Amino acid sequence: MNLDFEDRLRCISDDVKLFSEKSDQNIKVIVVTKSQDVESIRPIINLGFNSFGENYLQEARVKIDQLKNYNLEWHFIGKIQSNKIKEIVKIFDWIQTVSSKKHLLAIDKFSSEIQKKMNVCIQINIDEENTKSGILISELDNLMVLSKSLSYTNIRGIMAIPSKANALKEEKKSYRILSEKFRQLCESYNSVDTLSLGMSNDYKIALEHNSNMIRIGTLIFGKRNK
Repeated sequence: MNLDFEDRLRCISDDVKLFSEKSDQNIKVIVVTKSQDVESIRPIINLGFNSFGENYLQEARVKIDQLKNYNLEWHFIGKIQSNKIKEIVKIFDWIQTVSSKKHLLAIDKFSSEIQKKMNVCIQINIDEENTKSGILISELDNLMVLSKSLSYTNIRGIMAIPSKANALKEEKKSYRILSEKFRQLCESYNSVDTLSLGMSNDYKIALEHNSNMIRIGTLIFGKRNK
């Protein structure tokens, strides 16, 4: 880990505090720890961060077990595979990448088996990119209707990864659409309170558009070795 990671985290925290005061809402930072070992994570825990995001079940399982003595919240932010949902439900607190009725029902089924309430976000493919998962925003309402029939699944909100090209150009239309949809969902569903939007390259734009959950990895740890 770079020696200046504390400074990077402090800058992110300062931005979050500023936007939190401006919007009068709590904003959560999810530290994305994909490809990081537990020795890189412990110093961040010691700085007061307790919410972490992982993309791969097998990698996450090891870290969650090794850090089980800490009071941490784990978010699954990778692509969901049907045959791994049972284990994901078992070890994670949130699943942010739900994009089908099939997966929602499976999550609810496996959550019921262990009497666990699972927090989920529906992933929106806001810019309709072939390389990204998620449903179209026009499909969201049909999926949200299911929430009333789920006993062990709380649909907490929506998650999206807008086009990186748009973020670089500061093209904000997608962010405005997501912000407005989130506002509508909050009015219609009591369980909805989360707009998971914003990563290392665009979190300030996301915060300007009412995101209250950002997912930061590269900005903290630097670019991963491929």
